[in-house]
Amino acid sequence: MAIADQRPTGSPFHAKSTGAEVLAAIDLTGKTAIVTGGYSGIGLETTRALAGRGARVIVPVRDPAKADAALADVTGDVRSVALDLGNLASVRALATTLVEELTQLDLLINNAGIMACPETRLGPGWEAQFATNHLGHMALTLGLMPLLERTPGARVVALASTGHKVSDIRWDDVHFTAQPYDKWQAYGQSKTANALFANALSRRLAPSGGLAFGVHPGGIFTPLQRHLTVEETTMMGWTNADGSPSELAKRGFKTPEQGCSTSLWAATSALLAGKPGVYLEDCEVASPADPASPMARYTGANAHICDDEAAERLWAISLAMLAEG
Repeated sequence: MAIADQRPTGSPFHAKSTGAEVLAAIDLTGKTAIVTGGYSGIGLETTRALAGRGARVIVPVRDPAKADAALADVTGDVRSVALDLGNLASVRALATTLVEELTQLDLLINNAGIMACPETRLGPGWEAQFATNHLGHMALTLGLMPLLERTPGARVVALASTGHKVSDIRWDDVHFTAQPYDKWQAYGQSKTANALFANALSRRLAPSGGLAFGVHPGGIFTPLQRHLTVEETTMMGWTNADGSPSELAKRGFKTPEQGCSTSLWAATSALLAGKPGVYLEDCEVASPADPASPMARYTGANAHICDDEAAERLWAISLAMLAEG
């Protein structure tokens, strides 16, 4: 069983580095980037930082009018395009349009996502978090492969999460058809899927010199938490009973400007050459999680997201699902 090479690189950046700091010495003039959900939360700061260093940034969004309002103060070459990750026809149509329009795609940052939402079914009965966070992004990436393959050194960043620790892939019941739906298990599974997807994709990008990485951005207050009540966030220690940030959150959570930094480091750092498919956190390759450590709940890469065989198994079953959808 091959395991991804989860050895830190000696990165000069850290948990509280900002995206602007990560890109300060990098010129992205002439580069093209796509950032899904790049108009809200850490996605907006990812877009802002890339455009600020000269990249042309395309932002696929469900609501272009809302996105354009959010992006109005972003300086640079930025535009939104319509995309519903939960609708494969929408995903495939956008991919086809972009392949016809663009000559290169240097950076694809699969940033959009949903978390801990009520049970929802998409397509042929797919559980919504797995469908949106993983299958929708996989379909988009596959549709954009002609661009990625003809762009030397292209990079793909899949936004995973420490949520991967909640659940491995539920191989016998991915869509919660046999067991009752659990929103956190579903979220955790989708984040495991994001990390495994990057692992498998890295092998398919290797012939053209491309790389793919799974990224945990850190704890950040963003619209991602919109499905959670104050009671839930208080129980998890994120907020006080009045909804204000707890002392734990003040110490450990990041700002959106800090939360985008690991994605941007993944997209640009020369230190990641020769480290395909690894999982990153805090602007560094995450060390393997030590099950005996009290910090294993919060940091490090659990073994199940570093397993090449599991990544290939997920790739195969996901392709089958997309063929049916």
